[in-house]
Amino acid sequence: MTTAIGVVMTSHIVAGRLQDLRLAGAPLRYPADAEEIGTLAAIPSSDLVEIIADHVERLTADANSIDAVGVAVPGIIRAGVVEDSPNLPQLKGARVEEAIRGELAKRGVEYPVCAMNDADAVAAGLAATRGHLDRMIRVWTIGNGIGYGKFPTSDCPLEGGHIVVTLDPKENYCGCGGTGHLEGIMGYRAMRLRFMDMEPHEIFDHARKGDRRCANFVDLWHRALAAATASMIHLEGPGRFYFTGREIGRLDLARLKECLYQMVKMSPMQSYSLEVLPEDPAIAAIGAGTAGLKNS
Repeated sequence: MTTAIGVVMTSHIVAGRLQDLRLAGAPLRYPADAEEIGTLAAIPSSDLVEIIADHVERLTADANSIDAVGVAVPGIIRAGVVEDSPNLPQLKGARVEEAIRGELAKRGVEYPVCAMNDADAVAAGLAATRGHLDRMIRVWTIGNGIGYGKFPTSDCPLEGGHIVVTLDPKENYCGCGGTGHLEGIMGYRAMRLRFMDMEPHEIFDHARKGDRRCANFVDLWHRALAAATASMIHLEGPGRFYFTGREIGRLDLARLKECLYQMVKMSPMQSYSLEVLPEDPAIAAIGAGTAGLKNS
């Protein structure tokens, strides 16, 4: 029996213990209120490491042995270092694997720690829970930011949320500072900057009520996601794409399919399929633990 801890850090920190790739007990969450977002961005990186170590300590209190600790973080993660993380900027440059191992060592425990991108963890979680560890899994996560996850993971950063989907120089709302990015259209921060007079959920509500400005934006929102997905199809080939995340309720799958149909015309590329899944933070925790086991 393998035992691992999976931790995912996005708008919340969610941690769970896995036994043979299944959650054993209810996962832990910080902050406890699922509706409280934006809290983590204000917490220093050293404090985030302590919170993660607290969760690991609680989850391993009655465990005989732990084979791996997998930690999923938004941004570009390579060799245990957060090279950049626009949505949690305090983590940029953090040697997150080393820091977590060090904090756990202070508490008298030593476990292998593996860090990865949070969207990759979702892809690994889908692969583990669906028995698809032998095939490629691709997923878009729609939340505060936009993530693109893949299993098996790649050595490339795969920052799909920052793929360029427009050449309009006025599209400069992305948190990383880049122009024309997918997240600069779909991201929570980007939508608030674009519509200074309303919140993101109000934009979609007003679009449904016939507001032309909001309706035009919702169309742009879907076309941008279709453009990014079409680019992945042309680069990596067709197949199944999953869509999930905290804000997945904004996605109109029929509209996305219609946009994508206009963008992918070569017949060998048209054998793709799209599936929407409700957000389940436990999936990412399972994926983080699965990836941790795979790479430990």
